[in-house]
Amino acid sequence: MVTIYDIAKKANVSPMTVSRVINNSGNIRLTTRKKVEKAIKELGYVPNSAARSLTSNKTKTLGLILTDIANPFFSKIARGAEDAALDLGYRVLMSNTDEDSEKEINYIDMMISARVDGVLLAPTSDRTSSQIDRLRKHDIPVVLIDRTIEQFEGDYVVGDSYDGSRKLIEHLIMYGHQNIALINGPSNVSTARDRQRGYLETLKLNDLPIYEHYISEIDYKNVQIGNTKNIVQQLLQLEGTKRPTAIFAANNFIAISVIRALKELGLNVPKDISVVCFDEVEPVVYFDPFFTVAAQPASELGKIGVQFLVERVEHKNVEKERKIILPPDILIRKSTRKI
Repeated sequence: MVTIYDIAKKANVSPMTVSRVINNSGNIRLTTRKKVEKAIKELGYVPNSAARSLTSNKTKTLGLILTDIANPFFSKIARGAEDAALDLGYRVLMSNTDEDSEKEINYIDMMISARVDGVLLAPTSDRTSSQIDRLRKHDIPVVLIDRTIEQFEGDYVVGDSYDGSRKLIEHLIMYGHQNIALINGPSNVSTARDRQRGYLETLKLNDLPIYEHYISEIDYKNVQIGNTKNIVQQLLQLEGTKRPTAIFAANNFIAISVIRALKELGLNVPKDISVVCFDEVEPVVYFDPFFTVAAQPASELGKIGVQFLVERVEHKNVEKERKIILPPDILIRKSTRKI
């Protein structure tokens, strides 16, 4: 195992000089620094991060807790967060809760045990507030990503679910749709609440009827063909003018499940019914863009979230809470048609 003493011997400097180069501390001549860095590279030295953290009280590691890494939206957040962290000299310890509060608790335990410097968190629900309190008791700053929590005091970076929903419904109304159903996520998740609010207010502003039986909830971790198919079947059993001509799916996975259910029931999108949703559906978009979507800047969410978190970790004179809401792009494609 290569040590700083081996580096010092090869570079013909003192171990203290090597330590200062590694930790980027003290005034070191450029020629000396280059000589030490060359020796480090040639010997393949890897700094002992655990030992460094004992002296600096920092691990240079950030925790990233997401709810569903299988979803391309969260994969892009992760990529943006990792890129930003590396640029700022930090590593990322990532975990995936699968929308499960128990897994979330376990991963919070892991982050505390690993002594991460801060956590970028997409909460599973409003109940996550107690876990945020636990992190703060250990002096670990938290920045929320994608979702907020009621009465949360702190930094967050999210997409504009409310405005994106309004624009999707306005698009459907412009296409002549008046009976629009909503298949939403659980109401204890902020994005689901905001998307339903945008849906309801847009219908009201356009003097369109609001039917309770048009609105349904589905747990994000249980977006299965069986669950969605039951909801779709109930909507299609409505007769005449009460039958919806369009469905607003609250996220991309719900939209895929809706399309599958409609296909099993012998219906075509958009010929028989139009569908809009939040977030891109990567496998489809890559080959032939199909879904009309509110596409959020996922990578930017991750990058800004990490920037905020590192500023909190490094105490860079951040006094006020920062609340960033990024607008989505509305992309009109083939899953909607005029009636």
